[in-house]
Amino acid sequence: MHFDIFTLFPAMFAGPLDDSIVMRAREAGIISLALHNIRDYAEGKHAITDDYPYGGGGGMVMKPEPIFRAVESVLALAPRWADQPAAAPASQPIPIILLTPQGRRFDQSVALELADHPRIALICGRYEGVDERVRRHLCTDQISIGDFVLSGGELAAMLIVDAVTRLLPGALGAEQGAADDSHATGLLEYPHYTRPPDFRGWGAPEILLSGHHANVQRWRRQQALLRTAQRRPDMLETAWLTDADLAFLARLEQEPELAERYQAGL
Repeated sequence: MHFDIFTLFPAMFAGPLDDSIVMRAREAGIISLALHNIRDYAEGKHAITDDYPYGGGGGMVMKPEPIFRAVESVLALAPRWADQPAAAPASQPIPIILLTPQGRRFDQSVALELADHPRIALICGRYEGVDERVRRHLCTDQISIGDFVLSGGELAAMLIVDAVTRLLPGALGAEQGAADDSHATGLLEYPHYTRPPDFRGWGAPEILLSGHHANVQRWRRQQALLRTAQRRPDMLETAWLTDADLAFLARLEQEPELAERYQAGL
């Protein structure tokens, strides 16, 4: 998969994308990434990329010309004008995503959707926002990473690259690692323990040391249900639950002491 990232601050990406899983995926050829400085596509001596908003108001707005020019040049798109018909969706296979608080909420299902594409373009907004014509006539999608405001879309772009990369074959050491992550199954992930079996008097659950695979799997599933019920009960409304899951959740409601025992890892 290839990521094209359009930004006014390419130096921000040094570090987060040059280490750990993303860096290993780049070295293995699983992903490639290109940073495009929008300022390089601005005209004039001062390469201006923003201006005051029409109608007044605070802040500056990113100009449409440099953004259109950058994306069209990099993606080899023919420039389109207002008197030309919009291209059919099938003729633009590369998602052009504007990172904005006004976009649809990014979650694991969106990450899975994006992981199916061989190439993705991410436009990092800045300042008060981008000219509306970018949103309406260039982008094919808009994504928000949450109900809060950042200084720009750069951090959101890094988050999306990381989340999508984890889903690609070969990116993780364990092939099924991403399938067990929180949110991947619709539930929060179960607790993890490793050596030593006893640390300062706090032990690991005996069931994890038993070697009984079926019991371990059942314990992990019930722990995931418990954590989700306690911390993110809203997720249970859309999670795929078996009859055994529903019976366990019913017991948790009826027997508070059961939840306490499970929370303690017993």
